[in-house]
Amino acid sequence: MQQQPPDDDHSAPRHPGPLDGLRVLDMATLFAGPLAATMLGDFGAQVTKIEHPLKPDPSRGHGPSKDGVGLWWKHLGRNKRNLTLNLSTPGGRDVLLKLAADADVIIENFRPGTLEKWGLGWEELSAVNPRLVLARVTGFGQFGPYSTRPGFGTLAEAMSGFAAVTGEPDGPPTLPPFGLADSVAALATSYAVMTALAGRDRTGEGQVVDMAIIEPMLAMLGPQILWHDQLGYVQPRTGNRSANNAPRNTYRTADGKWLAVSTSAQSIAERVVRLVGHPEFIDEPWFATGAGRAQHADALDEAVGGWIARHDADEVVAVFEKAQAAVAPIYDVRDVMADPQYRALGSIVRVEDEELGPVQMQNVLFRLSATPGAVKWAGRPHGADTAEILAELGLSDDEIAGLREGGAL
Repeated sequence: MQQQPPDDDHSAPRHPGPLDGLRVLDMATLFAGPLAATMLGDFGAQVTKIEHPLKPDPSRGHGPSKDGVGLWWKHLGRNKRNLTLNLSTPGGRDVLLKLAADADVIIENFRPGTLEKWGLGWEELSAVNPRLVLARVTGFGQFGPYSTRPGFGTLAEAMSGFAAVTGEPDGPPTLPPFGLADSVAALATSYAVMTALAGRDRTGEGQVVDMAIIEPMLAMLGPQILWHDQLGYVQPRTGNRSANNAPRNTYRTADGKWLAVSTSAQSIAERVVRLVGHPEFIDEPWFATGAGRAQHADALDEAVGGWIARHDADEVVAVFEKAQAAVAPIYDVRDVMADPQYRALGSIVRVEDEELGPVQMQNVLFRLSATPGAVKWAGRPHGADTAEILAELGLSDDEIAGLREGGAL
């Protein structure tokens, strides 16, 4: 049975997470690959972040900072120890192979062929550890005509079909204002890694995960390929409306706030039109299907939007909730942080940070009743754990000093 924590107690659990003992090397930069490693670390994996000594993960400098400390990194680098290593040097290569010999997972996002150029391709890595899972996260995959192109989430949002269906009908294609494709690819990569590890449990052998960022976004767009294959149908931009049901839109309230209404289920649609004083719509033949209602979205939006515009947001939400109709306020981050449901779930967690003091960020993705995950610490300074990690490998102080002198650290 799922236990619910007290409303004010979301501290890190005192027992190991379900991935305790899993060793992950995060050699990726920016978002998709590192975020996948973060998700594994959230549930107990021992993640070592490997960064170039002179060129750290660019996410350290992305977005706002406080006192010179990048805040994005505090989220992306959480639950990871930090090691600097120049993989293109002989010393760096040797250290990586030592780490790989005892690792379960490596996540990297170099352009195809880069690891091979350094003598760190799958042939060399699997030779020192046949049980290793190597997750290779790139924009376009390890082969094909675009494989050597630089790839970012924005390109996946464009090429997957997402941007083409996003925005107003008479407006341009719209890109999301955050790393959507990278985040979706991170979820897919963590799933792929766990799938490969499950396969290893049966066969005893590791394998390569080839994750192209363009593909998870394509998968998230549902039946578009099937629609086009069978019907020649190309989904248009519809703004906040849906071609599959109505009313479905955002509506402004009397006190200037915005609410979202969804009626994917027929019963919900009936409740909404009754609530706003137009039960006559239910008797119309077109109201019986979502597609039929979508063809009459103007009339439905006028009825729903007109009623909502005469009431304050809190009143609308209360009346909809009483009628068991689906409505939600349009939140910004301030609303999220104040919301009682997020607070009850523990969706935002506070952790102590050595550079910034107490910081708040999103908690782990889901709750497990027996072996929950936890945010133990925020992203650490560049290379903060280098000496400790190398000492654990058995390297002496002189050997570590030699690696520094040789540019490997």
